[in-house]
Amino acid sequence: MDILTLLPFIVLIGAMFLMTRSAKKKQAAAAQMRNDMQPGTGVRTIGGMYATVKEVHDDTVLLEVAPGVHAIYAKNSIGAVLDDAEYNRIVHGDDQELDADGTVVPDDASSLTGDSDSAEVAKIDLAKGEADDAEPEDAAAKDVKKAKDESKTDGDADSK
Repeated sequence: MDILTLLPFIVLIGAMFLMTRSAKKKQAAAAQMRNDMQPGTGVRTIGGMYATVKEVHDDTVLLEVAPGVHAIYAKNSIGAVLDDAEYNRIVHGDDQELDADGTVVPDDASSLTGDSDSAEVAKIDLAKGEADDAEPEDAAAKDVKKAKDESKTDGDADSK
C-alpha cells in the first residue's frame, strides 16, 4: 500500500485523538470543580437554578434553593461553581459588576468625565400629552407628518 493512500486515515485518526483529548480535559476540569465545592459556595445547576451549597457528600450535594428550602442534587448536576461576587450580582441583584481583575465597574459614564452630577436624565411625562407635540426624529416620520399636514390643508381648501 502506498503512503499517500494511508495519509487521510492517519490525519483522521490524529484529529479524533485530539478531539477526545480535549473533551477529556474538559470533563476532568468539571469533575475537579465539583470536587472542590465547599459549603457556602454559590452554584448554578445544569438546569439554570442558582443555589447555595450546604453539604457536600460523595455523589450528592445538599443545596439551599431558597431560605429554609433544601434539595438534594447529584454532583453531576452542578453546572458551575460561582465566586461570591458573581453569585451575589445574579441572585441578590447587586449592581456592582467586577472586571477580570476584581475592580468595580461603574454603571454610568461619570467615571469618564470625572463629574458624578453630570449624568442627569430628562424625563417626559406622557400623561400630559407632550409626546403628541414632539417632533418626529427620523426623516421618514417627518415626511409622513408633512404629508398629513398638507392633506389637511388641501381638504380645508376643497371644502370652502
